[in-house]
Amino acid sequence: MRTGLYPGTFDPITLGHVDIIERACLLVDRLVIGVAINRDKGPLFSLEERVAMVEAESARLSETTGTEIVAHPFENLLIDCARDVGASIIIRGLRAVADFEYEYQMVGMNRKLDHSIDTVFLMADADRQAIASKLVKEIARLGGDVSAFVRPEIKAALAEKFGK
Repeated sequence: MRTGLYPGTFDPITLGHVDIIERACLLVDRLVIGVAINRDKGPLFSLEERVAMVEAESARLSETTGTEIVAHPFENLLIDCARDVGASIIIRGLRAVADFEYEYQMVGMNRKLDHSIDTVFLMADADRQAIASKLVKEIARLGGDVSAFVRPEIKAALAEKFGK
């Protein structure tokens, strides 16, 4: 069974993330969505809320793709998380050249830490490339419509967080 790890903060999970998850399911039998506990980023949603969002989306996607998808919170090194969940590949989504430069550096470090775990890059679909959780939160905070970027449940959760 080929297991992949798709890590991120998912604060919140967007349609860009969903696009990568759907295509990652074509590559693996089991996909672990690593929900990062990153205290430095100061997420809008709690870990429990982010995991619940990922789990809700995972259930829907697992049903449509036939791939086992699980949410897994983690706070350790990404390569250690990959080992913990038995992943042979790390899946990363790319939106722009700036993403690639950072991710390229991360791949080099991860390969030094564990040469047996590869990283696979998936480009976001053209109509999803501009979606970033940070921008979605900013639009929602300022009262803009985020329905083109997130599912209705996430839009409602954002509205609740910002009292809109």
